[in-house]
Amino acid sequence: MIGKRITHRTVDGVQIPGTWRHAFIRNGRYFLTDLFIYADGLIDCWGLVTVEEFEEKLRTGWVATSFPDGAEASAHDLARWKFSGSRSRLTPELVVAEVRDTIDQLNKRPDSTGRCLAAVDAFLADRTEGNRAAAHTAFMAIPFSRRRYALGDMDSKDWPLRVLVAGPGGRTYLPSDPPVSQENYARALAYFEDRARWTAEYEARVPVDGPEASYAPAVHLHHLDPKRPVADPGRLGLRNGYPAPITVGEVVYPSVTHAYWALSVTQPDVRSAITAAETAAAACELAAGATRREGWEDVRIAVMTRLLRAKYDQHPELAEILLATDGATLVHDDLNSTYWGDNGGRGRNWTGRLLELVRSELHMRRLGVPGL
Repeated sequence: MIGKRITHRTVDGVQIPGTWRHAFIRNGRYFLTDLFIYADGLIDCWGLVTVEEFEEKLRTGWVATSFPDGAEASAHDLARWKFSGSRSRLTPELVVAEVRDTIDQLNKRPDSTGRCLAAVDAFLADRTEGNRAAAHTAFMAIPFSRRRYALGDMDSKDWPLRVLVAGPGGRTYLPSDPPVSQENYARALAYFEDRARWTAEYEARVPVDGPEASYAPAVHLHHLDPKRPVADPGRLGLRNGYPAPITVGEVVYPSVTHAYWALSVTQPDVRSAITAAETAAAACELAAGATRREGWEDVRIAVMTRLLRAKYDQHPELAEILLATDGATLVHDDLNSTYWGDNGGRGRNWTGRLLELVRSELHMRRLGVPGL
């Protein structure tokens, strides 16, 4: 179960999604640590390992699921203690099953619960004993610790499931359950019939603001700023350093980059030199050695927003290029700044985000939303 525990690691500039859970590592004594699980099937338990290698660590007890009395343990240097009468519901087999489910979930493919519910749907559509047996096998493949959550119903828990797959006269996996009566089996069938109706109604609902759009492919704006305008710049024209002059107040700046860095300094001679710089790269170099305006960090997003609006207002042909990106995520690289650039997932991509804002404003203007 991933919940809100979302993380990632970067491999060759690609973010591999992951999650984490707590675990005990036995390295002399026992250490409470975080076990990171990634979508590509690697697990970080004090070193990246495959699922098969992770199973071996569980088998040997290096990743621990049981704790002998008197064994010493610590938790991130916050506390140390000795085990006494400890109890754990985990077994090596259960941990591996949960980890495999987590990898499926990270890849947005059916995990053991999803496969079970698909088998149940197949049985309900064609109620043969063979289909029931397949549903029962799929249900028992769900890790024991996850079965009660399979239906997402904390009132009924897994009662309807275990009764349905056991069938009339059958026994569930819980020894305390009596044999399934015809009455309880009918109740379980009614539950699933109601559930199918609820599911259909939920899936048919359309959000008030319209159906959710699928993600458009990301547009990557690589770090490349030409020295001179080109006849058909394409997405190169979306770069802040592209030579598209903008007028701000009474000053004409060769590009957004020139304007941004000129406005960031207070010394008139430095500002003039930045404005007159031959290229955007040269403007950055001049600004790098200058002192920023006091409080610049607090206003720089607002300044950049206004400069981008000016660029696309004053250059309709570039506005068309921006509008043509539709709803794509704009990934802007800036080798000089992890604040303005994405830079392989290591930056905040503020330029890309502000370009998306300006793009939305351009769409709004075309739509003619009244009162705005």
